Amino acid sequence: MRLHIEPWGTPSARKIAKAVEIIHAGGVAAYPTDSIYALGCALEARAAIEKIYRAKNMRASQRLALICPDVSTASQFGQLSQTAFRLARRIFPGPYTLVVPATREVPRGLTDAKRRTVGLRITGHPVAQALVAALGRPLLTTSAIAPTTGEPCRDADEVLDAFGHVLDVVIDTELTPDQPSTVIEVDGDQITLVREGAGPVDGLID
Repeated sequence: MRLHIEPWGTPSARKIAKAVEIIHAGGVAAYPTDSIYALGCALEARAAIEKIYRAKNMRASQRLALICPDVSTASQFGQLSQTAFRLARRIFPGPYTLVVPATREVPRGLTDAKRRTVGLRITGHPVAQALVAALGRPLLTTSAIAPTTGEPCRDADEVLDAFGHVLDVVIDTELTPDQPSTVIEVDGDQITLVREGAGPVDGLID
């Protein structure tokens, strides 16, 4: 299903509800973020998770992140040290993924068996925000990067070309930026840049 949502104003509640219904039922969704398009599904949707891994040719060691509606919810799934909490307040909402130790709320199969970390996002894109708010819990997410070309998907047509065979719903809206999120890991007081992307890092990392 392809749902067109205007890129300005408040996203259509009816269309967001339809997308959420599909996600609740175990579907795979594609949606815009404040970095590039993303693929996602519900936390407990094992079949959908497997589809995403196969579609992106992801290794078992690679993990999906969680889009959360706010820092309070993020702290239920990731252990935010004082350093991580201060950083989260600075970068969210925005095109960043914050990697921190996972709490017990994160199912074991969704974290690295050795390190038990989780990537957290709070996106500033109104559609992604509306999706996770209506879902009522974090949305598992990963960047929509075409496995054959390594190119980021920036609109509905590109994401359908690359992943249409596994998608149950695509939200069609404006062209996104051309870089995935910036990934920053916090271990205690140590801040490490894992991947430089759409989010600027000046002043964030010593």
